[in-house]
Amino acid sequence: MRPAYREEPCKVALNRVTGMDFRWSLNPYMGCVHRCTFCYVRAFELRADRPADERYGASIRVKVNIPEVLERELRRPGWRRELVAVGAATDPYQPAEGYYRLTRRCLEILAAHRTPFSIVTRGPMIVRDIDVLQEAARRVEVTVSVSIPTLDPEVWRRTEPGTAPPAQRLRAVAALVRAGIRAGVGLAPILPGISDRPEQLAAVVRAARDAGATHLWCNLLYLKPGTREHFLAHLARDWPELVPRYERLYARPYLDRRVSEPIRQLVAALRLRYGVADRRPAPLAPPPEPEQLALAL
Repeated sequence: MRPAYREEPCKVALNRVTGMDFRWSLNPYMGCVHRCTFCYVRAFELRADRPADERYGASIRVKVNIPEVLERELRRPGWRRELVAVGAATDPYQPAEGYYRLTRRCLEILAAHRTPFSIVTRGPMIVRDIDVLQEAARRVEVTVSVSIPTLDPEVWRRTEPGTAPPAQRLRAVAALVRAGIRAGVGLAPILPGISDRPEQLAAVVRAARDAGATHLWCNLLYLKPGTREHFLAHLARDWPELVPRYERLYARPYLDRRVSEPIRQLVAALRLRYGVADRRPAPLAPPPEPEQLALAL
């Protein structure tokens, strides 16, 4: 299905966030063509009375004026240069960014106003903006996390149908780290009974280490209304034998700590074993040539 793109101006660029370790988020797009079966944004879409089912990702809102709106907001006397999370409700490096370049322009503006930011993405396209990230990192704290929940090809194909292969994302991490950017891996979400076997988790942590990842964190699947219905429908198709277990585990949106904590502890132990524990990135290097970026991916 080819997505439709709606070029619509926005009134606000920065969104206030509660209950997280950051207070502001920035989303140049709404909707995501990656269409991951577990995407937590589906829950927000349902609450906003927008499609959270198979239609999610079929229509992408492009906030064509978001750089200008962001510029105005950061010029306000009351702006305190707090951390901004880029892509909390969409992937800022989904394919549309290749044409619209809104994320790139927003990063340039954040850097110009000395505002720290973090990015979470599944899009290897981020290496295109190494020059912008380097310039920003000379002024403020910049952190990139590339989401790689599994290296298992079957799990990847069934749960992340619109994303780049995990190996390609790992090459993006390596390119960012070589350029001196603090770039790591988000092992999230971990899916009970699907991607939580010790050997599966160890494979991701080893690969992150080999890519030079400066940090690694994990999170487990949670299923709020909107995400829950969509994910369980795909589970019934791909792993029907696990449906009763998931209905039991997810009687509430979040896993019981007795289930989640051993998995978190295992990832923490693997992170220490393989030496992926808040490593310092290399010194900022000159921006790579276009040919080098092509080779990185």
